Amino acid sequence: MTKILIIYYSRYGNTEKMANHIARGVESAGAEAVIRTVPEISPVCEKVADTIPEKGAPYATIDDLKQCDGLALGSATHFGNMAAALKYFIDSSSEVWFSGGLNGKPAAVFTSTGSMHSGHESTLLSMMVPLMHQGMLIMSVPSTEIALRETTSGGTPYGASHLSNGSPDLTDHEKAICQALGARLAETAIKLKSK
Repeated sequence: MTKILIIYYSRYGNTEKMANHIARGVESAGAEAVIRTVPEISPVCEKVADTIPEKGAPYATIDDLKQCDGLALGSATHFGNMAAALKYFIDSSSEVWFSGGLNGKPAAVFTSTGSMHSGHESTLLSMMVPLMHQGMLIMSVPSTEIALRETTSGGTPYGASHLSNGSPDLTDHEKAICQALGARLAETAIKLKSK
C-alpha cells in the first residue's frame, strides 16, 4: 500500500489537528497515513527522550523518511518560519539526501499560526525549500478547491494553514483544505508509485 508520512511539530495542538485531517484525506484516497511528530529542542531532545512522547504520535525517524511514498510536513509558525524542532529533524536527513531516497516523491506542507500576519505563507515556503533540495515534487492546493476560494481564515495555494486568532478549533474550510491536500498528495503518490 502507498504510504504517506505526515511529520509535524505542534506546541499547542493546532498543527496536530491539521495533521489528523490531512491523514483523513490521505486515507480517503486509498493510501496509508503514517503520523509522526518531532521532539522539542531543549535539554531533553531525541537523544535522551523516550521514542514515544507522553501524548501524540511517535517521533519521526530517518527510516520513516526512507520508507514513505510521499510526505506532508507541518509546523507551527515561529516568526514567519518553521519551528526549530522541525528544522532540526530536517537538518538530520542528509543521509536520505545523499541516497536520493525522496527524489521524485510528492510532498506538501501545512502550518498553524496565531494571527493573520504571523507569516503563515513564509512558513510554508520555508518548509518547501529543503523538500526541493531532496528532489521532492511539491503539491499545492489548487484554486479549484472551493474551500480555498471561500475561506476567511486559513488556507493558501502553498499549503493548508490554520489561523487560530485565539481559537484552537479549525474552521470547516480549514478542515476541508487539509483533507483536500492530503487526498491530492496520496493520489499523486499512488500514480507515481504505479509507474
